[in-house]
Amino acid sequence: MSTSANDSTSAKDSASAQDSTAAQDRPGPGALSPAPTATDPSAAGPALAKKIRWYDGFAMSLTMPAALIASLGASIGGLGAWGAIALWAASMVLATATNWIYTELAAMFPNSSGGIAAYAAEGWRTRAPVVGPIASVGYWFPWTTALAVYAGIIGSFVQAQWFPGQDWSVTLGPAELSFPIVVGLAVILLLFGATMMGLHVAMWLVYVTGGALLVPLVVFIVMPFLSGDWTSAGLHWNLPDGFGGVRAALVWLYVMAWTSFGVEVCATFAPEYKDTVKDTSRALRAGVLFCLGVFILLPLALSGHVGEAAIAADPTTFYVGAFQDLVGGAADLMVVFLIASLLLIMITGLADGSRVLYEMGRQGHTVRQMGVLNRRGVPARALLVALVLNVVVLTVLKTPLAIIVTGNLGYILTHVLAISGFLLLRRDRPDAPRPIRLPGFFVPLARFLTVLLTLILVVGATGFSITGYGGYKELSIALGVLAVSVLLWLYRRKVQDRA
Repeated sequence: MSTSANDSTSAKDSASAQDSTAAQDRPGPGALSPAPTATDPSAAGPALAKKIRWYDGFAMSLTMPAALIASLGASIGGLGAWGAIALWAASMVLATATNWIYTELAAMFPNSSGGIAAYAAEGWRTRAPVVGPIASVGYWFPWTTALAVYAGIIGSFVQAQWFPGQDWSVTLGPAELSFPIVVGLAVILLLFGATMMGLHVAMWLVYVTGGALLVPLVVFIVMPFLSGDWTSAGLHWNLPDGFGGVRAALVWLYVMAWTSFGVEVCATFAPEYKDTVKDTSRALRAGVLFCLGVFILLPLALSGHVGEAAIAADPTTFYVGAFQDLVGGAADLMVVFLIASLLLIMITGLADGSRVLYEMGRQGHTVRQMGVLNRRGVPARALLVALVLNVVVLTVLKTPLAIIVTGNLGYILTHVLAISGFLLLRRDRPDAPRPIRLPGFFVPLARFLTVLLTLILVVGATGFSITGYGGYKELSIALGVLAVSVLLWLYRRKVQDRA
């Protein structure tokens, strides 16, 4: 994600330089990104370090198989094995098509660290500038607060496996400290320190945790078919027939989207790849193809070996027994692998979310103080915001369902806006340089994806009764977070930039 000082110009300037039809596309008063001024922190200063390659981005995409391990059991219990296999495969196919489209957008805007939120802002900025802050916060919030959710789970794993007697708790006003929370706070601080040194330094942790994740993935995908115990007997399809089945499928696709669509994280680090265009497209394509295979084979292999009923009875820790049965591994070793997979999700979420918040400040989507790098080219202020937010969430809210619901709502909405932004950019800037230009059939495919994801968003966000996943209270919180993003954007425009 490296940029020179001159690359810190606004989205308006970069788009005009790229587009040979800039005169007709020039933003009006509603444009998101005013030209930097001498007092604008985005006008000069350090640049994001350009030190990673496509395989580093691919390592980040291993976050999604890790997230699948954390949520697979619940889906098998609710849908039946065949239903879960079908919907996880369908979700990953949609994610593959979506992320293929993002390769063109990533190459169009190689200096943007905002990922798909930045693509949504670029596509919509002449029509609805408010899309920029909404998409950015909708994308930033779930990636950033994932730290608190998984830090709490890691603390619970450590307590249950090695310190079962540490069941104390201390109440400090609205906050609470317990052994799992203290462990979670320590993990958050460790990851914060690693990312403050720069993404190229934090990559060692990504490779260690990614390598640890590959061990159970290989065991769970390959060994069941070689063991001789795999069978499809006892696997069921629990989706109802007719309209009820379609609605249930849409709600579950809404729940699964955070896990499968997250491969787009590779695009967020575009300016930090040594060869931005080639490395970004290779990372995205390698990530989606690898995850597509994992999302089909992992539920198929484990369901046939462990059994649907056994997984439904113990959806979180059934992996420990399966691992021991397949390779004779101890429970301690399996817990270490599970913790490593959660660490991978956390380090990726922290790195991704901080760069999105930095880009929001740089492009005028939130207060300008966020669009600043320190002397090492690290978005330190954005990382500090992430640290404070996650400490509050972990100590006050623990692992609230509201965070998950909020994440899904904003996250899927950002995908809808980014894919429709691709269509608008094809229409508004037909002659803009596109180092990667997808074939023409991707245009109708993008229209189909926009409609389908909108349907999943509307049905899934209100389908509480099907999965027990949230309620109107959580939906209100989700909408409130997006509303705050608009208020901060207005403050930036009217007060700080005096637009």
